[in-house]
Amino acid sequence: MSDSQFTSLSPPKPAFKFLLLTSLYTSQFIPSAFFFQALPIILRQRGASLEMIGLIGFLTLPWMLKFLWAPLIDRYGWWRWGHYKSWIIVLQSLLVLTLIVCGTLSELETIQGSRLLFQGVFLVVLLAATQDIATDALAVNLLKPEERGWGNGIQSAGRAIGGILGGGIMLLILNRVGWQTSVWMLAGFTLLALLPLLPYREVNVHPVNSSDDRPRLSYLKTLTAFLRRPHALPWLGFIIFYVTGSSMAATMFRPLLVDLGLSMADIGWMTGIVGSIAAIIGSLLAGVLIRPLGRRRSLAIFGIIQAIAVLALALPALDFHNPFLLYAVSTGEVFARSLANTALFTVMMDKSHPQTAGSDYTLQSSVFIVGHHVGVPALSGFLASNLGYFGVFVMGFVICCISVGLVAKVVTRPQTQLGWSSEA
Repeated sequence: MSDSQFTSLSPPKPAFKFLLLTSLYTSQFIPSAFFFQALPIILRQRGASLEMIGLIGFLTLPWMLKFLWAPLIDRYGWWRWGHYKSWIIVLQSLLVLTLIVCGTLSELETIQGSRLLFQGVFLVVLLAATQDIATDALAVNLLKPEERGWGNGIQSAGRAIGGILGGGIMLLILNRVGWQTSVWMLAGFTLLALLPLLPYREVNVHPVNSSDDRPRLSYLKTLTAFLRRPHALPWLGFIIFYVTGSSMAATMFRPLLVDLGLSMADIGWMTGIVGSIAAIIGSLLAGVLIRPLGRRRSLAIFGIIQAIAVLALALPALDFHNPFLLYAVSTGEVFARSLANTALFTVMMDKSHPQTAGSDYTLQSSVFIVGHHVGVPALSGFLASNLGYFGVFVMGFVICCISVGLVAKVVTRPQTQLGWSSEA
């Protein structure tokens, strides 16, 4: 591999950027959504132990730890193809090959076959998470500051679409055509998603050689570059705080629905299909509103809406649980969370330097995942046991309100020499 060069190219049109980002973000999430839903069923049908099925939770590790190898994506690349474009092509191609092999492994009706399949799926998740590093970095450099609102709306909506296709529609296809054909269909779609990328000529931002005024950073310096910038640690703490309130509430809402007597099908339709549609609408709407509102006001306004939506989840816990109300509060919470997350992702992109975009954005993304799944959200079950569902939702509301109060203190006008370009 060799370093990329600066190139002078006419910028692609917004419609092309829309198509490119939609295809990449949707295709990367479909296989993961499919396997997270289908793998427990498939493994159990083959006689896998509950202990092995429980290990499926470890499949999220690549998404949480991907910041560790993100500096390698920033540091190396094929300049003839485009720095991040080359990574996406290679990783997506390997993902296609791995999916084909996983489809073949379904014919091994043994415990050993189940273990091989589990390992294959782990590789799928690893490749998808690594592709996400390159895709996020590509998006940082592809989108102008004024385009990042709708660009991150596309990112969030694309993942929601991937969740619907992979976690919903593909399961129906699996039931009709079987494992091998379903997984090979995933491989075909993943391959087709590369087509919009092929004609794109990436504008590379990495210096040519070590004699350049801005030589490439070492692995360790690249990994820690973001942390050495002014106000970086308060910002990372804010990310965790901003998502914790809604995440802990959402984590406990599904068990509440079970306790209220809803069937698995009812819950799946409410939180899966309808909820995903609400997420898509919220993400795209946020993408439209972020530019006129500005970053800081978007985080504050969407955070207030998110807090109200979290508090509304407490109504079913108080025995107000007719079907219309359940759909309203469930859909409203997902919609509000999508608004807030899209604004957060936009500022995260602003705070990513073009030359270390993969590392910078991935570090923030990993912190987001920690706030979304680890910490207080992971302890929400223990809190619910002691405080009840109502107590958890009220606590989530309070945390959301506090995070809104922190927006003005943490989200300041960025330093443009670091590649930060958000609006105050």
